[in-house]
Amino acid sequence: MAGLYVHIPFCKSRCIYCGFYSTTLSQLTGEYIEAVCTELKNTSRDSWHKILLENIETVYIGGGTPSQLSPTLLMKLFNAIEDSCGTLSTLEVTMECNPDDLTPLYTETLAQLPVNRISMGAQTFADERLRFLHRRHNSQQVSEAVKWLRDIGIGNISIDLMFGFPGETLEEWQADIDKALELHVEHISAYSLMFEEGTPLHRMLSQGEVKETDEELSLKMYETLIDQLSAAGYEHYEISNFARPGFHSRHNSSYWDGTPYIGLGAAAHSYDIDSRWWNISDVREYIQRMKSGESPIEEREVLNKPARFDDAVMTALRTRRGLSIGHVEKKFGREMKDYLMANAAPHLEAKRLTIDDNGYLRLTRQGLFVSDSVMADLMYV
Repeated sequence: MAGLYVHIPFCKSRCIYCGFYSTTLSQLTGEYIEAVCTELKNTSRDSWHKILLENIETVYIGGGTPSQLSPTLLMKLFNAIEDSCGTLSTLEVTMECNPDDLTPLYTETLAQLPVNRISMGAQTFADERLRFLHRRHNSQQVSEAVKWLRDIGIGNISIDLMFGFPGETLEEWQADIDKALELHVEHISAYSLMFEEGTPLHRMLSQGEVKETDEELSLKMYETLIDQLSAAGYEHYEISNFARPGFHSRHNSSYWDGTPYIGLGAAAHSYDIDSRWWNISDVREYIQRMKSGESPIEEREVLNKPARFDDAVMTALRTRRGLSIGHVEKKFGREMKDYLMANAAPHLEAKRLTIDDNGYLRLTRQGLFVSDSVMADLMYV
């Protein structure tokens, strides 16, 4: 089992909150896709990575804005993936799209691709907040995009939402949730607005132009999200993710389950259990390296047992199922299990932040609200 991630870093414009690597150099899209195809061919020449590619179960085309690619470039990319990985017809194949890119004409292209899951960044249904984020779409375009995707037979749609905008009220957030539910999408991801260092939004915060939502209101917003989506039939299967039964994101779940994955493109990350590595975050240099036969890898980290244990804690505890205590002993030894159960877990259980649920250590509802600190307490290093 493995996953394949392809990073498409191109954006027509940059949102003020985004900390992911992206570029507005759209004139480089053709050379970039050629470089990604070259990296894929080079990766498949390595015997271990060839095995991973031949056993992928999910493909995720993320960004950036993949829907900024032309139909010709999308076809070229997917043809290259199928050449290395085989047919994609039985896999979960996700593509991120901007709502305003999804015109009837563009969806005709999607209908010719093996894409069967679409992830859209709706973020909010308030046009003034969309303008604040420098998003290109308006709220009406989200509804239109969902309709056009349904028209071509896409039966698995995910939307992203954000809460905790400066000045946002609980009632406004509830209205966003209500409008999201009216779309009847299969999956919803929701995140508190983050002020990541290096972004325009962080600069606005440091200059006093905006204020963060206070912690109490942010927690109420998160509780409202959980309650309303659960009442509507969504399963809260990961800290920030909700799905109708049978529509969990298989690709993202593989990250939380510790499944190996191959990442292609500038700034893409990869993981093969024993190590992780990431490519350079520079689209021009990435293209040049692929042209000259050089490796695009910026750094590789070999993972020792404590590091792999900490990874398991950080990812598995994000899920509703939690961390398998038996898995810890099998993969990391009795010492790590004893550390988990004797040193850290009882302390957290006494505070009702974690619970041992039939051999799985998982976060309680109260623990969800302080998940970062709980995970830090459980880590070995």
